[in-house]
Amino acid sequence: MKVTIIIAIICLCLLNQYTDARRGRGRGRTKSRVQIGLPITGKYRDPESDQYYNNHNGAKITLASHFDYEYVLGHKIAFLCVAKGNPRPHITWFKDGVEIFTHIYMHVHEWRIGKDRMKSKIEIDPATQMDAGVYECTADNMYAIDRRSFKTDFSIAFD
Repeated sequence: MKVTIIIAIICLCLLNQYTDARRGRGRGRTKSRVQIGLPITGKYRDPESDQYYNNHNGAKITLASHFDYEYVLGHKIAFLCVAKGNPRPHITWFKDGVEIFTHIYMHVHEWRIGKDRMKSKIEIDPATQMDAGVYECTADNMYAIDRRSFKTDFSIAFD
């Protein structure tokens, strides 16, 4: 009987320590990366994954337009995206998650720069209320994908 009581007390003590940790106490000791199974030096568990995902030849956007852009109705909107990588990355434009294609009021211009860079510019002229939204530039090659987003909204110019 005494053994059963001692075991019950030990279980209650362990349970109390567990619930204290769940309530936020003692959390300072669990921040170590080793305890949660992540490597100390990087994001990936093995060198092959790290080399694949952090490939220096992967597509990387090096220059992009400002994130938040307010345009005047009836004027031109222009976004710029420059990416590098080997092989040269391909740049694709999206608006509100849907791929954009050239039409009468929207033009996409692309320039190849050297052997490993691509410059792309999208122009909308004249801009309407329907052109407000989130635009995204995506650069990709066989090693990586990089993205930048641009939020736009319109303002009305009073003369």
